[in-house]
Amino acid sequence: MRTPMTAAMDESVVANQPLDRFGQPEEVAAMVRFLVSEATYSERQAMTRTHPDQETLRSALALASRAPSVHNTQPWLWRVGHETLHLYADESRRLPHTDPDGRDLLLSCGAALDHLRVAARAEGWEATIHRLPNPATPEHLASVEFRPTTCSSEDIELARAISRRSTDRRRFSSWEVPAAHLEAVIAAGASTGVLVRDVDAEPARTELLRAFERAASQHAHDDSYGAELAQWSGTHAAPQGVPARNAVVTGSDPTARRFPHPGLPQAVVRDIDADDRMLLLSTSSDDRLSRLRAGEATSAVLLTATRLGLATCPLTEPMELTDTRRRIRTNILDDTGFPQIIIRVGWAVPSAEPVPVTPRRPLDEVVGPLDSSGS
Repeated sequence: MRTPMTAAMDESVVANQPLDRFGQPEEVAAMVRFLVSEATYSERQAMTRTHPDQETLRSALALASRAPSVHNTQPWLWRVGHETLHLYADESRRLPHTDPDGRDLLLSCGAALDHLRVAARAEGWEATIHRLPNPATPEHLASVEFRPTTCSSEDIELARAISRRSTDRRRFSSWEVPAAHLEAVIAAGASTGVLVRDVDAEPARTELLRAFERAASQHAHDDSYGAELAQWSGTHAAPQGVPARNAVVTGSDPTARRFPHPGLPQAVVRDIDADDRMLLLSTSSDDRLSRLRAGEATSAVLLTATRLGLATCPLTEPMELTDTRRRIRTNILDDTGFPQIIIRVGWAVPSAEPVPVTPRRPLDEVVGPLDSSGS
């Protein structure tokens, strides 16, 4: 059990860290909230038992905004009602050449939705999620109600993983991922109703790598895609997009997207080839609900892996083209499901520098009162 003394020490450690270790000020505040003593936590919960107070909700939303998104577009809008919270897709941030059918946008919003659930639970609130509640408003992805609950130490650890998680596009080390770790990660994704398959055996793994190569080749000859990629990457101070410092020098790695002006050195694996696992997430249908659920599963896989100390990298490039996605469905899934995303999991190379924190839009840009959504 944490004591006020140890909690105060932890708060001091966080407060004295350089800002860019955690990102935006909202995220620093959110991290501090997870380090308060149990006594303070109980007192705060006693203040309201029907809905999270404004401070608690804002803290949870700050962590939800740390979710991964395609090219770090952050295509979500949160609208706060009197006793409900609503998630909307920001269609103005859909990438027409990278994401022509909006699948990546739904995956991104689903990841943010699950991040919110995890953050709220660590604050003592169970989120009841109603997905796609209004057929007449397709951009309205979820409405969320809350009820008080008792959080566990595992809930706290999972929420802390939100700020520790980062997309590591570099090669991983040769250390083997323990079977127990892999089972826990797969179970976390499967708990959302999504199939998570470890593509380890041949010829499936070779077929998956070929899908990456085909997708990269097609994209390399698509000028519109290239212009869009340049618009959303290679930045240095923008609050959105993939910064140059987070784009890796691809080399011969077929899974690494070829961002322009990469600034992150490739990790050096000195002994033998890197040993990573490729997790393929698929759904039985391919409708909007299935894609939103796949995004939630993505979050569950990433946070569980991070909690276990693993490095992760979500990958969507082969899914963005009809031909390569169809090949994955036919040759790997035997036409039994629809592939949605691939997550590479492994151990980071010990000598590699930490991955820089990616920027996020100010919280006030993505959070507002319910009536500002126009619904």
